[in-house]
Amino acid sequence: MQHYEDLYGLIRQDPEADRYFRSLPNFVRESISQRAQSINSIESLRDYAENLTRDDE
Repeated sequence: MQHYEDLYGLIRQDPEADRYFRSLPNFVRESISQRAQSINSIESLRDYAENLTRDDE
């Protein structure tokens, strides 16, 4: 599993992560951006997004 410095390094260097991040609702992207230092892989990005969207259901 590839790890990056933070969310911004991840989406800059991983096209799949960038597409996934762009597909998320605005409120999810904003919440994730506030925790950018904690997100260093596509797996952590997906996990965090799923946790945020699960609360909506």
